[in-house]
Amino acid sequence: MGTTTGASRGGNVTSHLSDAERKRGIVVLMATTFMMYAGFFMVIPLLSVHYVDGLGWSAGFLGLVLGARQLVQQGLAFAGGVIADRVGAKAPIVAGMFVRGLGFGGMAWADTGSVLFATAILAALGGALFEAPRSAGIAALTTEANRSRVYGLAGMIGGLGLTVGPLLGAFLLRFDFAVVALVSGSVYMVTTVVTWVGLPAVRVATGGPGRLTAGLGMAVRDRTFVAFTILGMGVWFMWVQLTISLPLAATAIAGTSDAVAWLYLLTAGLTITLQYPLIRLAERRLRPLPILMVGTALMAAGLATVGLVPAIGPLLAGVAIFAVGSVLAQPSLQTVTASLANPAAMGAFFGVGMYALAVGGGLGNVLGGYLYGVGQRLDLPALPWLVFAAVGFATAAGFWALDAARQRAAALGPDQETVIVGPVSRPR
Repeated sequence: MGTTTGASRGGNVTSHLSDAERKRGIVVLMATTFMMYAGFFMVIPLLSVHYVDGLGWSAGFLGLVLGARQLVQQGLAFAGGVIADRVGAKAPIVAGMFVRGLGFGGMAWADTGSVLFATAILAALGGALFEAPRSAGIAALTTEANRSRVYGLAGMIGGLGLTVGPLLGAFLLRFDFAVVALVSGSVYMVTTVVTWVGLPAVRVATGGPGRLTAGLGMAVRDRTFVAFTILGMGVWFMWVQLTISLPLAATAIAGTSDAVAWLYLLTAGLTITLQYPLIRLAERRLRPLPILMVGTALMAAGLATVGLVPAIGPLLAGVAIFAVGSVLAQPSLQTVTASLANPAAMGAFFGVGMYALAVGGGLGNVLGGYLYGVGQRLDLPALPWLVFAAVGFATAAGFWALDAARQRAAALGPDQETVIVGPVSRPR
């Protein structure tokens, strides 16, 4: 299987834009990244605090709701990618932000399980529309020389949103959870307007119209890309513990819901300060797949540390290790996805790649809540964290094996395979 090079991807799909328009597009997408993270983390981590700790709902049911939201959003993300390949990134991003605003805002009235489930699914549908087009838009507006750094910058800006969101959410929760939900929904409505007004018409695919599902066929027939997507499920399985298991553990250990804000403040602080410089340092020495492998292993080690001693110190230490691993893994996932994507259907490739988050994140939410409850009932508090860590170390080993296989194939000659040697793949 041969992969395509992204060397001229940005120039091909955005040649109709001036340099100023491309720069404005990146700025707008960075702004939407901040508001997206702030709005999301304002409400999602506090669902467990409000419904489980506050109202006495089961952690298992909340995990099911969060897992369904994750599965619907990333499971349908291919639709947003296919739409972006046809009409550009702007329209699906604008529509998706608006729909998500309705979903999160509607949680203000979610006083039954069915209403909570319905609003979560509505929010998921919004995410399915905007997520792949946003990621593909960044890839289209950048070049192979700066793509990895821009994804790192996006991660840093997302970290700022991750800082502001939980802190504001924890403050608003003192008044009422409905206030949290309404403010979160309003953030997405503002993002809708900002994107509509500021984002230029960004094309994300070089191919002609063709069949609507042609890009999907390219992605699912690409065995290397499919293997990479399956391995990515393990990364997201661990990452979503930030939204369910870690907030529950922090609240239980510290005895206050304010611990959720501490957790996100630490995570965001490390992301903000380390994301960009650490990625730049790593990419001078390693290719993206090895960087991803190291980051995944660190995430696993961090979750294992949380389970060692049920005290706030080890928990925060584990979260710090987890955050450093995530700083390396998150932009590397995006960079490798962009390098493996066919320029003729980049949106579809990013959409199919979202199945890593759909399946991995969905299982992480469901099993995270379930295993946390089992650990509490059996008086085995380390159980969930050891399971999470085992998944992470197995995933890191899988990335190593995939990279080794690609290196061996590349050694056979440029006609046999391409190898990732920088922010994108190119023959050698």
